[in-house]
Amino acid sequence: MNLREVVLQPVAAAEEARFRSLMDAHHYLGALPKIGHTLWYVATWQDQWLALLSFSAAAWKCAARDAWIGWDFRRQYDRLHLIANNSRFLILPEHHVANLASRVLALSERRLAADWPERFGYPLLLLETFVDPQRFHGTIYRAANWQEVGETRGYRRTRTGYSATTSAAKRVFLRPLQAHARACLSRPVLDARYRHGAPHIMLSADQMLSLPECFADIPDPRRGQGRRHPLPTVLAIAAAATLCGMRGYKAISLWAQDLSQQARARFRCRYRNRRYEVPGRTVIREVLVRVDPDALNSALQRWNLQHAEDEGLAVDGKTMRNAIDADGRQTHILGVVGHRSQICYTQKKSAPCP
Repeated sequence: MNLREVVLQPVAAAEEARFRSLMDAHHYLGALPKIGHTLWYVATWQDQWLALLSFSAAAWKCAARDAWIGWDFRRQYDRLHLIANNSRFLILPEHHVANLASRVLALSERRLAADWPERFGYPLLLLETFVDPQRFHGTIYRAANWQEVGETRGYRRTRTGYSATTSAAKRVFLRPLQAHARACLSRPVLDARYRHGAPHIMLSADQMLSLPECFADIPDPRRGQGRRHPLPTVLAIAAAATLCGMRGYKAISLWAQDLSQQARARFRCRYRNRRYEVPGRTVIREVLVRVDPDALNSALQRWNLQHAEDEGLAVDGKTMRNAIDADGRQTHILGVVGHRSQICYTQKKSAPCP
């Protein structure tokens, strides 16, 4: 076999059943569902299938990877889209040929550089993969110039977060797709060419706890019978959703619905029938339209000073202002509503990303 004649191409829709079947038959982890941002590839030689690869979304958390990059957990949440995980790599049993794996990995790097932005609208800067040391040594990745940076902690991702117990740790390998990938991912402000969608960050437990306290002294404009959800809770959730990139009442309410029970407790949500309840879209809108804008602005400025001074992102108090609608009624235009909102990046001097 002449390895120069090996080609890599995306798996066509008509070939996906065959791809899954071969993965199930020959990969020890079986096939993965094609969910979210995922690309499947097949390596061929003279129309014979030699190898199968799957690239999908990066792991939410990986201490070894994150330490190598040098970012903090808030910045990583907004930059994980720039990393893809080589979630499956299978050389078919009848085609274990010397140097074939390295050839296929090299071809995949070239394909991803073009295919990923064409398919999903943004480029990739880094590839990651996890190797089970009980089965493999990572030789093929080392031969393809991937860098081993440490081990996972053994926690598995589940539908509700991460497993409570650990399993066997896996070795973490990384492969930058650009020479300055590490610097781009870790810089205080992400270069505009790599941003995708609204800014997204994560809040720490302490920041969640502090937001309701921030709004505790703001007068509640609602009638007594319309106060099922405490005002500080509604404002805290709206502000937190904004910090996490949400725009508009619907987006804020959907973000709130996705909060775990633990997070809802930190926001001091209403506790009923052994569960914490979040305010709905109507409640959020009513509060944001009627709350005193000056009081809200002052509270947010105090929170920024106390809890966002050294962070990459903060709510900009200047966006908390009033507007008058066409009927002359006072309408509160907030960063949390998003009609004229912005996230204020803390500017730090740094070299432009190449």
